[in-house]
Amino acid sequence: MNVVFAVKQYISKMIEDSGPGMKVLLMDKETTGIVSMVYTQSEILQKEVYLFERIDSQNREIMKHLKAICFLRPTKENVDYLIQELRRPKYSIYFISEMISFESTTTHMSVSDLSNVISKSDVKSLAEADEQEVVAEVQEFYGDYIAVNPHLFSLNILGCCQGRNWDPAQLSRTTQGLTALLLSLKKCPMIRYQLSSEAAKRLGECVKQVITKEYELFEFRRTEVPPLLLILDRCDDAITPLLNQWTYQAMVHELLGINNNRIDLSRVPGISKDLREVVLSAENDEFYANNMYLNFAEIGSNIKNLMEDFQRKKPKEQQKLESIADMKAFVENYPQFKKMSGTVSKHVTVVGELSRLVSERNLLEVSEVEQELACQNDHSSALQNVKRLLQNPRVTEFDAARLVMLYALHYERHSSNSLPGLMMDLRNKGVSEKYRKLVSAVVEYGGKRVRGSDLFSPKDAVAITKQFLKGLKGVENVYTQHQPFLHETLDHLIKGKLKENLYPYLGPSTLRDR
Repeated sequence: MNVVFAVKQYISKMIEDSGPGMKVLLMDKETTGIVSMVYTQSEILQKEVYLFERIDSQNREIMKHLKAICFLRPTKENVDYLIQELRRPKYSIYFISEMISFESTTTHMSVSDLSNVISKSDVKSLAEADEQEVVAEVQEFYGDYIAVNPHLFSLNILGCCQGRNWDPAQLSRTTQGLTALLLSLKKCPMIRYQLSSEAAKRLGECVKQVITKEYELFEFRRTEVPPLLLILDRCDDAITPLLNQWTYQAMVHELLGINNNRIDLSRVPGISKDLREVVLSAENDEFYANNMYLNFAEIGSNIKNLMEDFQRKKPKEQQKLESIADMKAFVENYPQFKKMSGTVSKHVTVVGELSRLVSERNLLEVSEVEQELACQNDHSSALQNVKRLLQNPRVTEFDAARLVMLYALHYERHSSNSLPGLMMDLRNKGVSEKYRKLVSAVVEYGGKRVRGSDLFSPKDAVAITKQFLKGLKGVENVYTQHQPFLHETLDHLIKGKLKENLYPYLGPSTLRDR
């Protein structure tokens, strides 16, 4: 199952079906992101696509020598833009490729079949707008999601719930994205969900409804081990996202932010113009692909080794590379080297900024206490260490609030709970009210009353033994002691030990037997 490959196949087919000749790719805001995640501009150019435009752009030129491939989601807004486009066509012929929408579906259709995607009134409007008969074909594709890595996708949704209930629009969008994912991977899964989460159950029911309604689309060859869709709720483990991470991709996401593989470095002190925004894509960056899951120390070492390999080619220009600063100076002082190694200069800059932020925010010390809060049960020591860090001026208000959130989650019902005192410490430190409010919010969201699991005190004998043995052996890295609860969940699932009373199947046994 490779989501990057699945989306690439759809886009490739979409372009090939338009035939030979020069083309323009006409997209909306969402499909622009979908394409950019799996193809570089140079790769698309090799397929005779010479222009990339947004359908909502008002200043496009008339270019009748180009064929237009319209890659759009079937939203009302896009239909309106398409109607305007067809009334005054800027290109010679239009191949319309729309994302799957499960109001009612088909896999391939002519213009007259558009009712399967949009309303009859919209179909009529499109037909009336196409007076010059420039529409050659309309197809539907299932790649309605952002393919981040081969085994990771996103819908780029922020704030999907209102309280503990789904926002109806986001539930619909999530259902569309998830069912499109299943179809693109050719999977008709059994569905299990987290019993303690009504939101997980609701999403599972929506996906099941689509599978039942569109059963012909989901008639795939059966496999020896039937696929499984397991729907989990983050509230079962609110600890993991509060911890600082120490692998490359995770650190970049945590400290710099990644938006569709793009990183904004414009605020980095002394940044050069060509590095204000960089792209990190494992599909097109071998160094990133090989290092994205390695820890921070290994990344720095690997960049140093790569640069020294280049440096060996210049025997008269040898110089020692002892620090990130030395590496940055080396790149900046050798224009020819910089031209040869754009990838290296990008990663030196990114790692240099990560290193600066780790030092500036005292994140090594912060992370050590975070790990203690997540993995140990010594209340006195944890409280003392949190109080000490709250007095440290280098600890930001954001990191201070996260430490208190971790304490609040772990020691929520401890007999010596000192949360009121820590909240006062946050106030005295000058932490803004918006961050202080998050402490009670995270307990309400993922506290003991809500969780279906026990994150801190394992009850079964096997788990207790594992924890005891881990304590005897010690840990190799104090910054990576914590294992997400997801690891344990998937381990039980693979071994067939995931409890059905906690993660029940959705639907009758006939669906389960598939």
